[in-house]
Amino acid sequence: MTLWLTALLVWVAAGARVGRVLVKPATTARVAIVVAVAAVALAATVAIPDIAVAIDNLLPGGVRSGWLSTGIVTSAWILFTTATSVVASAAWPVVSRRNLRQVALVVYSIGALAIAITLGWSFTFGWIVVALAAVFIVTTGLRNLDWTTLGRGIAIYTAGTALVAVLAVANAGRGFSDAAPTPPGEPTWGWQAWEIASLLIAFGAVSIVVELWWRARILLRRIRPLHRLMVARFPDVVAPEQNATSTQLKASDHVAQVMDALYLLSGSGILIPAAGEPPASVPERAAVVAEWARNPLGELFVDARWIAPPPGVSPRGWVLALASEYDAAVAAAGTAPRGAAATN
Repeated sequence: MTLWLTALLVWVAAGARVGRVLVKPATTARVAIVVAVAAVALAATVAIPDIAVAIDNLLPGGVRSGWLSTGIVTSAWILFTTATSVVASAAWPVVSRRNLRQVALVVYSIGALAIAITLGWSFTFGWIVVALAAVFIVTTGLRNLDWTTLGRGIAIYTAGTALVAVLAVANAGRGFSDAAPTPPGEPTWGWQAWEIASLLIAFGAVSIVVELWWRARILLRRIRPLHRLMVARFPDVVAPEQNATSTQLKASDHVAQVMDALYLLSGSGILIPAAGEPPASVPERAAVVAEWARNPLGELFVDARWIAPPPGVSPRGWVLALASEYDAAVAAAGTAPRGAAATN
């Protein structure tokens, strides 16, 4: 049952990568990721015993036990390492965006040749190719690790590829030692480890999309009270064409709408000398702007210098800081903010 579930999850990841290519430019690297994850999905599917037996008996009279399904699985992993090597090549300084397509054609040609030799000569050769390519991918991945959304995705993907390298070496060793093949209808050797590797690769491929979606959802939830207040005061900041269906685009729209409304509330760029220069401290500055946004008729007043994001702070981070201080100001006041009735 877990083999079926693994294959399903990897195919879902492949579909997610296809969707990303459809909404963004289909670059060589993005297409290669789609090919790589689809290859893993194919390998995970053919590794299911029932499907492997059905594939082995596709030809008239059948084929010798396990030959066709094992060949497809081995070839699929070669295709995975080939496509991922294209992506890894883009990370090296000697490869530029201009010549990446030519490099990709060469890498794919080598992969196709390796698949042909594997099917026509020896599966052990195929596993050696997988192991060598996986080492190159892991080396490249380790060189590009950092604590960012992309870096975390690379780390997960690299961990799965490292496990593939270990399993490929083990399978090559079994080939050299003439280990007995897996009986028909039985899971292949080390199938639990192959499942883990497949899931790590699939999750690493979509982790960027998942994390960006999750962060956008958190952003929308945290800035919702401030956004509702400012949009209620200035409905014109919501353009008619801003009907984003993507959570990430919606979050970006809400940040822009809050900033536009604050700009209008401050006098559309008018500088007020009495407002003074904003402090360097981001929390202190955010607290003043948030309290002023809650009660613009109070004792505090600011101008465009205060509204603009502080140096080194993105508009998204600045709106998050304002939303946090705004919630604290509302809680401290113990009353509904002015203009809140319009949002109900």
